Amino acid sequence: MRASQFHLFTLKEAPSDAEVVSQKLMLRAGMIRKVAAGIYNYMPMGLRSIRKVEAIIRDELDRAGAMEVVMPIVQPAELWQETGRWDKMGPEMLRFKDRHDRDFAMQPTSEEVVTDIARQELKSYRQLPKNFYQIQTKFRDERRPRFGVMRGREFVMKDAYSFDRDAEAAGRSYDNMYATYCRIFDRIGLEYRAVAADTGAIGGDRSHEFQVIADTGEDAIVYCPDSDYAANIELAEALALQAVRGEARVALEKTPTPGKATCADVADLLQVGLDTTVKSLVLASDETDDKGEVVKTTLWLLLVRGDHSLNEVKAGKIEGLGSDFRFATETEIIEHFGCKPGYLGPIGLRKPVRVVADRSVANMADFICGANEEDFHYTGVNWGRDLPEPDFVADIRNVVEGDPSPDGKGVLAIQRGIEVGHVFYLGNKYSKAMNASFLDIDGKPKHFEMGCYGIGVTRIIGAAIEQNHDERGIIWPAAIAPFEVVICGVGWGKSELVRDEATRLYETLKSAGIDVILDDRDERPGVMFADWELIGVPHRVTIGDRGLKEGMVEYQTRRDGEQHKLAPADIAAHVIAQLRA
Repeated sequence: MRASQFHLFTLKEAPSDAEVVSQKLMLRAGMIRKVAAGIYNYMPMGLRSIRKVEAIIRDELDRAGAMEVVMPIVQPAELWQETGRWDKMGPEMLRFKDRHDRDFAMQPTSEEVVTDIARQELKSYRQLPKNFYQIQTKFRDERRPRFGVMRGREFVMKDAYSFDRDAEAAGRSYDNMYATYCRIFDRIGLEYRAVAADTGAIGGDRSHEFQVIADTGEDAIVYCPDSDYAANIELAEALALQAVRGEARVALEKTPTPGKATCADVADLLQVGLDTTVKSLVLASDETDDKGEVVKTTLWLLLVRGDHSLNEVKAGKIEGLGSDFRFATETEIIEHFGCKPGYLGPIGLRKPVRVVADRSVANMADFICGANEEDFHYTGVNWGRDLPEPDFVADIRNVVEGDPSPDGKGVLAIQRGIEVGHVFYLGNKYSKAMNASFLDIDGKPKHFEMGCYGIGVTRIIGAAIEQNHDERGIIWPAAIAPFEVVICGVGWGKSELVRDEATRLYETLKSAGIDVILDDRDERPGVMFADWELIGVPHRVTIGDRGLKEGMVEYQTRRDGEQHKLAPADIAAHVIAQLRA
């Protein structure tokens, strides 16, 4: 490829609404162009990197025995209604009607469609296992699309779905895909962690996220430096910080705390540690009738230590509360506690609530909590003596740095990550709902055991840039760079010697299978270098008239920036050796 024939259009400054590094650099490098909020044109430079990611994914999935299909972007409501997700999915799923007034959706995912394929095509256990995958456009109507391709509304995703006879076989399929994902991200050249994760709305009970390590990542990854333990913060287990509950040593006292409505303010006023206070959060669960009208509301008081924060995913797993909980209204709180939020606590409630204590709170003694009266807190509070034991003791908080690792092999550390892949074991959630079955070896029908495996193709591009950049621009991992090598011909229009030597090297590298671009634009050296450093091509060869007369050309890598002067006769072999190292 010659630069004069390629669409190369860079910007000195990113648009003012660009938020994160990857978005700014992709816009400046001419990789994407915004069409609407969260919707982009993928320009030739960006599409080259996307296609390289797709090629690696295809190669590894084919190697793993998966088979590529393409499922429709537009999906009928009937399939989603079979699983109940037509009503459960939020406004992120874009719904519309066709000219015949039939309901359709732009696919955010394809569990229903692929399960329909299986129930029509897979009739016998002899046809199993099977794994179908696609690389396809998805659409999710994000409330606040942001961060460029990191959280857009339209994006490209690889999703795969496995079908097995039983749970044991499904486990083997899951392990196969887990290993496949590791090979994919190893080949792409990203620093990543595979972490245990919550399955979320998609369902299932075994799940791992593949997180690219980046300081700008939205997700917190919890890991133990001394062991293999790693989990998303939503799932990371928080152990009790005291092995047993301490003895009561001080009397219960109602203490004035005027104007101090937070645990931090109370701790400062009383000159005690924040870890001696208890925070009260009030949630509500509603029971509804067939018409969707609320017939009963139960309030839940969740207690976490003052220096800890509530983990809402964990809270949603409390028996009876469920993931559909909401935060109680001020009216409901006053009715049950007798005061506004800020001074709430578990002592002296007006109406019954269900009390859930975090593991660490359940083992606290002589703690401080709200007195359910404005400007007052209780000090010296003890379970059993001053208030009944909690209804539930559960892990409901987020872990923090230094917490003991659940595997007992050290303490936890936290780093930021960007989720680029997720593997789920779904079980028969979808196959049962859609009556997708096969005839097993005993001649009886049986529902498929399913797995689901996703990779955000376009998100990988953004994550790679977030992890690999400097003040000059992108630093691509070689495997997904739009070009592997750029040859800069300095003084192209003036020197036949430069044109001949640059063209010779270009043809040599092309014939060796190298993805190379020849910059023949006759631009000033500073302009050429700035463009290719911004775009992030890993290897650059500069050929100029002065250097050729001295018997040398210049080779430079984008990552370390070191310059090497080599003889023209040696440069091709050197570049090829560097690429294959």
